Amino acid sequence: MNNIDIANEQTALPVDELRLREIVEAMVEDEFPAETHLSLAVVDDATIARLHEEFLDEPGPTDVLSFLLEQEGDHLDGEVVASAETALREAPRYGWSPAEELLLYLVHGLLHLAGYDDETAAQQAAMHGREAEILARFGITARHQEVVEGLEENKK
Repeated sequence: MNNIDIANEQTALPVDELRLREIVEAMVEDEFPAETHLSLAVVDDATIARLHEEFLDEPGPTDVLSFLLEQEGDHLDGEVVASAETALREAPRYGWSPAEELLLYLVHGLLHLAGYDDETAAQQAAMHGREAEILARFGITARHQEVVEGLEENKK
């Protein structure tokens, strides 16, 4: 059984919770164990900056944080927190909407919970390729160059 909780804790960017839930449910089906509980929160920069410092000892806001709370056998419990204000600031750089930028953050955070990492170039390519595949499945063309390159690398 899977449980997905979505909390929109900010007012800067409208969040299409139905679309987000559809994407998360598809990812859970593809990437997660049989029993998964996920909490997703869309927050402002002040909130994510506080969490960033508290849990990673790094000052300032970031785009997304992932917290694996428990994983045992076929059970996974995790949280993803993404900043809508960061998405609003960064989206124009890539020529897509803040909503699409925010979805990328949430997909990225969920992939971390699913076991993907981005420490090495090979891991980054695999993760970015998977991000692009997931977004494309929902009609979103990846705009970040590293995500596009990751998709190309996955096709080789």
